Amino acid sequence: MTAPSRYPAAVQPVGSRTDEDVAGAVERVLAEVFRDRRAEAAAVDPVFAGHIARRLADFALDGGARRRPALVWWGWRACGGLGGPESVRSVLEVAASLELIQCAALIHDDVMDGSAVRRGQPAVHVDLADRYGGAEPPGPLTARAAAPFGWSAAVLVGDLALAWADDMIADADLTLAARYRLQQVWRAMRTEMVAGQYLDLQAQVTGSRSPARAMRIAYLKSARYSVERPLALGAALAGADAATRRALRDAGLCAGLAFQLRDDLLGVFGDPLRTGKPAGDDIREGKVTYLVTTARRLARQNPAALRVLDTALGDRELTPAALDRVREVLVSTGGRRYVEARIDRLADACRTRLRAVRLEPAARERLLAVLEDAAGRTGQQQNRPGGGPG
Repeated sequence: MTAPSRYPAAVQPVGSRTDEDVAGAVERVLAEVFRDRRAEAAAVDPVFAGHIARRLADFALDGGARRRPALVWWGWRACGGLGGPESVRSVLEVAASLELIQCAALIHDDVMDGSAVRRGQPAVHVDLADRYGGAEPPGPLTARAAAPFGWSAAVLVGDLALAWADDMIADADLTLAARYRLQQVWRAMRTEMVAGQYLDLQAQVTGSRSPARAMRIAYLKSARYSVERPLALGAALAGADAATRRALRDAGLCAGLAFQLRDDLLGVFGDPLRTGKPAGDDIREGKVTYLVTTARRLARQNPAALRVLDTALGDRELTPAALDRVREVLVSTGGRRYVEARIDRLADACRTRLRAVRLEPAARERLLAVLEDAAGRTGQQQNRPGGGPG
């Protein structure tokens, strides 16, 4: 027994057509969802709809790689889901719900880290603060008073994203068996994401310098939620057997860790025009990344290098010259090279695991392409520290 989808008009292409533009299909679902939900929000209160619901819709629809939905789609396709009982539309609705989870994670993360920029634009809390504390036109609050308002309002935007993501899962037209399998993954993913975020905050205040702890944070905060769990959602929708689910889990873990380690490198060495965030923000925010903890371990006999890293970490006023010195230490200690090598090993392990299990051949190749892109092995190569392939 299934319930009718709340969004029957969203997207109803055949699977092969969706294959050619998964991101576009997901965005059409999101546009349909936001059209309906913003109308509902306006019925509750027009100010709420204009300030909070609209801001969420703008943030969700204006940017993002749509990688998580692609992993759901290609995980489902690779496991033979196209011939199963779940419709293309329902799979796309589940995939699109991850974009709302991602919105919540990014908006809340920017509040906790005090990050002013996201995707090359003012972060949501900055934008909301400017609404009431901006100079042109003058707002009713001083800039100092507007900042806490922006933080609080942004938390509500993120909360709304989480609520609407759950609504999308509840409204998806799924068989009872698929819904049960899906809920096991969904429930675990949300808890893991919050746990990873807390451990990230906790490591900053405790001064943890352990590479193993940094990798654990990367595992919970990003690897599982960004790659492993989206793949698991696709496999759950397809009704994949235990061996296939295990292979996808292992491949997703390897690719997810590679994705986070690549992100750590880009946070220090990347081009802000490509990353959408100022270079060095992770250092200024005191992030205890695997890159930094590895460089510290390698520099344990080099007091001058340790002093550069320890002085810079958490310095909100870090200058470009001081950031350059951090980069020099990360390179000279071999930290960057060590992390690059680990990324390559993880990406190779991901490919090996996917090759070892029976999947739909064409879909497996598309899935591998998404995973290698996440790890920085394809089109992201030009963004690798130092530029060029390597």
